[in-house]
Amino acid sequence: MSFPWAKQYTPSHPFMQWMDEKLPIPRLVYNAVGGGYEVPRNLNYFWNFGFLAGLCLVLQIVTGVIMAMHYAANTAVAFDTIEQTMRDVNWGWLMRYAHANGASAFFVVIYIHIFRGFFYGSYKAPREMVWLLGVVIFLLMMATAFMGYVLPWGQMSFWGAKVITGLFSAIPFIGEPLQQWLLGGFAPDNAALNRFFSLHFLLPFVILGVVILHIWALHIPGSSNPTGVEVKSESDTVPFYPYYVAKDGWAIGAFAILFCAAVFFFPNYLGHPDNYIPANPMSTPAHIVPEWYFWPFYAILRAFTQDFLFIPAKLMGVLAMFGAIIVWFFLPWLDKSPVRSGAYRPLYRKFFWILVLDMLVLFKCGGAPAAEPYVMISQLAALYYFAHFLIIIPIVSAIEKPDPLPFSITEAVLGADEEAKLAPAAAPEA
Repeated sequence: MSFPWAKQYTPSHPFMQWMDEKLPIPRLVYNAVGGGYEVPRNLNYFWNFGFLAGLCLVLQIVTGVIMAMHYAANTAVAFDTIEQTMRDVNWGWLMRYAHANGASAFFVVIYIHIFRGFFYGSYKAPREMVWLLGVVIFLLMMATAFMGYVLPWGQMSFWGAKVITGLFSAIPFIGEPLQQWLLGGFAPDNAALNRFFSLHFLLPFVILGVVILHIWALHIPGSSNPTGVEVKSESDTVPFYPYYVAKDGWAIGAFAILFCAAVFFFPNYLGHPDNYIPANPMSTPAHIVPEWYFWPFYAILRAFTQDFLFIPAKLMGVLAMFGAIIVWFFLPWLDKSPVRSGAYRPLYRKFFWILVLDMLVLFKCGGAPAAEPYVMISQLAALYYFAHFLIIIPIVSAIEKPDPLPFSITEAVLGADEEAKLAPAAAPEA
């Protein structure tokens, strides 16, 4: 967002002047992430997770490209090429562990980024497009992560691919042909592995393109802030560089420490033991479970156990699983409250924390066996999940009495200047 007080890019070196005239990349960078981009002065550390998400994406692309140099998408050797990369390629173990744990780190950062948006109303006007593109990024991440989970061709890779692609068979009339088209056959094999590898390699670059649109859309209205109050004057903002570059630098350091601890000390903690066994179509694992970041939606899928009239339980589960994310697209219009930030919405704030607890329950149930009491708990948690977005938020936004908002971002940071309000007007100079 360009404010009248924002610094303008004025190159002094003749070469930079020529570059700015012919191809103004320096101007673009300066206006996007430099001193020419003004940011609300009250952003807290939850706003660092957007930058960390971009860092995770770059990490995944770099390590993924290196891993692809040594990978063979063939069911006969796929598992062995991963092991060979780990054992025989210089620093191959580091690339593999960084890529595998980088996916988990990416989803941790994104989940925090999304729930920050829920709490502070980042989906509200005028930032609806920023939110919608963010949901698209999340869906692309889910697809990319699923296809990447298949590539090691371990037991959980094979059976996960079989179960997840089998969900498409629940679609009436076109389900089974669609499943066979996706797999290139009747079961996961060479054709499916090649397709998943190709798409897994391609989709991160698609995500990168949508991320650029996401940032572009953000720069039109400017960044939101914890109060939800829009920028009113120059005192409400500071330049992105150097203030938030330094703040993001601190966040990168903290993230790097935690990430390196995971890679070097417990790199296999989040991996399923069965996926370190070569795929065997004749041996079904006792408990088929996806990666941890799919667990809430997997729990919603398994919550449907009985057919309803002519609708099979499997189809309802598939629709609910996808609907759990699709409902986020409608959030800007479901929440009609004029106040953005949950910090000034006492009733909404209570239900937000109930939603967080509900998601944690879905995480637990999604990773647990499909048995009681987890199935019943999943059903109750899934029911509340949809009720939160489709019933509770519209009602709360209609009946809630928000707390008083600060007049400006500056007032929220520094407090109201009561003396200035009470002082008599200064007499004009003679």
